[in-house]
Order: sequence, then structure tokens, then C-alpha cells
Amino acid sequence: MVWRPWIRLAIIAVIAAGVVIKSRASESTRQLTLVAFGDPRFTDPSSVKSSNPLARAALVTRIAGENPDAILIAGDLPWHGGDTGDYDRFSAETAAWRTKGLLVIPALGNHEFSQCDVPTCLDHWWQAFPDLRGKRWYATALGDKVKVLALDTMSPLTSGSEQRAWLEDQVAALPASVEFVILLMHHPPVADLQTRLHVDHNPRPNEIALADYLTRTASARRTRFIVITGHIHNYERFVQDGVVYVTSGGGGATPYPVDRTPSDLYQQVDFPNYHYIRMTITGDELKAEMYRLDEPEAPQPHFTLKDSFELSVR
Repeated sequence: MVWRPWIRLAIIAVIAAGVVIKSRASESTRQLTLVAFGDPRFTDPSSVKSSNPLARAALVTRIAGENPDAILIAGDLPWHGGDTGDYDRFSAETAAWRTKGLLVIPALGNHEFSQCDVPTCLDHWWQAFPDLRGKRWYATALGDKVKVLALDTMSPLTSGSEQRAWLEDQVAALPASVEFVILLMHHPPVADLQTRLHVDHNPRPNEIALADYLTRTASARRTRFIVITGHIHNYERFVQDGVVYVTSGGGGATPYPVDRTPSDLYQQVDFPNYHYIRMTITGDELKAEMYRLDEPEAPQPHFTLKDSFELSVR
């Protein structure tokens, strides 16, 4: 049976096409903890070339121990969207999350559409996340200060598209209390441009159009914008026109080496970079930390803090 996740945040309303609003009582004084990562590619553990089952298990256990208010998954949750067995593996391997009632906020990736036609793939995704049925992009409010906009990079994000119009409406209608907007998506708008390996994973016009929009929008706002993506199976971090772009594709999928460009604020050479990001929001400050899994095969997995950054409301 496909997992139907427990949702800790009460569903307050479902409004407009593609919008799901979830909230809890005012949390202006409490600390909010979020965990983000992408590309776990849950699948049969014997399929070790597509995803590392030991790394996945270590990450899932560690994330459960963080007891986050929400877990953000930047796409490619299954190895094949057409195989419901991969969603069953997700359910089985994340049983500890369900026991704790942890909220999962997923974004669609390209592997959600692997080996099936689009309606069938979406139906499998919606079976796993029934509260999202009928929606490919949506908004989630986490308390008064944080809003997550989960986008679908398999659909257009260019000016004039349905998803772009929805996004622009969401940003225009942000309450004054919202201090941090997290855009969760699979394909990255900003990344280390590769010339040797995996050049097909370089930013595409669809996502570059989103970065151009954020350039024009973010500078005029007090709110801070953070874009969390996957697709590149490594870790990268950039600041462009005041917007933070983080690639977090180290959830278990086959690792990708990257040639780091000078604009990448993470220049360490550790490989592979199986990892997750923990974000804590206290008051008007956000602190993010990247924890890297040192040795996936170790009997007792160990994580090391490898990167961090802080954001304050303007």
C-alpha cells in the first residue's frame, strides 16, 4: 500500500488552482526547524547503481532524529514514477517519519515521470501525497513567517505560463508577516556550468526565466528568498542578486562530480556529497547548515558540518 502521510499542520484551506495552505497557530516566538534535500530515488535496495540504499537509510534516520517541523524534498523522490513499488519503498524506509508525524513537502522532479505516461505518473504521486491531488505546484505556510512554494520544473515557469502567473500572484499577495520564502523545485536556475561531465544538467531556459523574475522581484522586498533544488547530485551554493540558490541533490542518487566555478560559495572537494540541509528560523534570522555523510558504508554513520550560512530580514 502506498503511504498516506500524517500531516502535523492542520489544513486550513484549499484555494485557487494549485494552492494548498497549511498552517499552525502563530509561532512568532518559537524556533522553526526545517530539513531539505533532494534526489533520494527510493527504490529496491538491490538497485545500487541508481541510488545508494545505505546513504538513503542513514539520511532518513538522521533526519528523523532532527524532529523537524517539515521535510522538504526537491524532487526525484522515486527512481521510477511508473513503479508504485518505489513509492512503497519510500513508505517503508521512512516509517520513522510517519511514526513521528513529520510533515513532508515534496516537489516534482523528472524521475516522478519516469517509465509512465504523465497522468499515470501523477496519479502515483498523488496516491503517495493525497492532500496534493489535482495539483502540481502549491504553497505551504509554516507559521506566520515562512512560506514554501513548491514548484514543478516539468511544467513551464516562463512568463505568461499558468505556473508563473500563479507564482507571481503568490508573491504579490505575501502577508507582511512573511519574512522567508523558500522556493522548492527540482531543476536548478543557478548552478556550476559544466563543460566536461553532465552538461545536460546545466540550468535550462525554463528555470533561468525564474531566476530573472526573482532578480527583478527580490530586491524590492524585505522578504528573503531561498531557492532549494536538486537534479545535480551534489551540493552547491550561490547568492545572485540577493537570492540564495542551493543545490541539494545528495539524497542517495548516483553522485555527480562537479567542476566548481568561482561564484560557487562552496569550494570543498569532498566527494561524494550525500547530505541534507537543516534550517532553523528564530525571530527574523535564518541559519542553514549542510551536514555531509562521511562514509555511507560505516556501521555507525557519521555526519560532519561542511557548510553554513545565515540570512536576516532586510
